[in-house]
Amino acid sequence: MVTTVQRQNRSAPAPRWAGVGTCTLSETDLANGQPPPRRLPYHLLALTTAGHGSVEIDFRTYPCRPGSLVWVRPGQAVRVNAAPGLDATLVTWERSLLSDAEITGVPVDDLPGPTLWQLAGEDEDAVIGEFAQLSVDSNRYAEPAGDIAAGLLRHQLAVLLLRIALLGTAGKRPPTSTSESRTFARFRRDLEDGHGRSRRVEDYAALIGCSVRTLTRASLALTGRTAKQVVDDRVALEARRLLACTDMSVAEIGRRLGFGEPTNFGRFFNREVGTSPGAFRIEAGQTAPEQPAAGRPGLGARIPAQRLSPTE
Repeated sequence: MVTTVQRQNRSAPAPRWAGVGTCTLSETDLANGQPPPRRLPYHLLALTTAGHGSVEIDFRTYPCRPGSLVWVRPGQAVRVNAAPGLDATLVTWERSLLSDAEITGVPVDDLPGPTLWQLAGEDEDAVIGEFAQLSVDSNRYAEPAGDIAAGLLRHQLAVLLLRIALLGTAGKRPPTSTSESRTFARFRRDLEDGHGRSRRVEDYAALIGCSVRTLTRASLALTGRTAKQVVDDRVALEARRLLACTDMSVAEIGRRLGFGEPTNFGRFFNREVGTSPGAFRIEAGQTAPEQPAAGRPGLGARIPAQRLSPTE
């Protein structure tokens, strides 16, 4: 849950009474004017229905056109850069709404997971159909309507997420679970909860019950980065989110992330991001550039969609 003091959201597309809701992008203020990045405490799916534009998720820019499907997870920094005519159908839901049994295998809180798909063919027809039916029933039961209606909306959301999880998997074997993948998955969960308290790989290895060497080997196998680099990446990401989406001072953000001295936080941030916290905050409040940023992905870096076709 995002607990920091955030800039005011005038019309965020919050879930409704049953924990899930639908609306259109044009009914919110997400794409009005030049909005700053914001963090939403719930999941958001956006299916572009008209026009062109882009969406920034954690400071990477994803191009959107009709058929583009975007998944924004709770706590991520999001900003829509809309050209005239851009619209999308939005689905939002509370992060605790669905049980693991209802969406087995769906990486609901998997931050490194797929973020953008460019749908085509049967995949596009199927996902559009699920969006449409959920929108119809969400509007039909816009007011509290009892357990059966809530169960219907929850079931329809689960079907939509299961269908998304299967995109691009036709004819492919599911990935094999290994000891390294299980170790890294546990590491990532513990890091998500503990990055504000510890940046020591030794602490995470102790929680998992493995050696630092084992944890580093798993991190390298799954990401190509050492366990220490994964920890620093997560802390730097949280720092960028807080700088862009809250009014907390740089010193407060540093303390929140475990830095006793602002100078230590400043050195860490400059090393990881390549600029000072203050400069980053100013840049984050500006409209994202249209051209790809050079070097390490960051503000304005454009990420292509995972392309799907009827034969994939």
